Amino acid sequence: MKGLERRLLEKQINPTAMRLVVLDHLVKQTNAVSLTDIELGMEKTDRVTLYRSIRTFEEHGLVHRIEDGTGVTKFALCQPDCTIDGHHDLHVHFYCINCQETHCLPKTQIPEVKLPGGYERQETSLLVKGLCSACKK
Repeated sequence: MKGLERRLLEKQINPTAMRLVVLDHLVKQTNAVSLTDIELGMEKTDRVTLYRSIRTFEEHGLVHRIEDGTGVTKFALCQPDCTIDGHHDLHVHFYCINCQETHCLPKTQIPEVKLPGGYERQETSLLVKGLCSACKK
């Protein structure tokens, strides 16, 4: 747990027992997960405390939210350069239409989009849908 505790402290998050358990669960995931997925994957979880932990993680640049078109918000760990000042890991997300998993593709960056004068970007996301490598086989 020392590595997890250090990771929380680096993001200026108080390492409570619940936050450590939630982070441990997130670290073990291979794809983005919903709050329900997290709740079902952990024993005896208070939903409100779980939600507050995820919200704190997001506010401090530890996780980012993904809207993959399913109507369910999913969360994944951020790259290290995300901070309390903002998320800086603008990468593509992939949604598999077969297994319905959403994956971060951190090596595939979102291209810079030039906006016309008078427009201000607040958020950028790019979602690709198709078959993941496991489902394509």
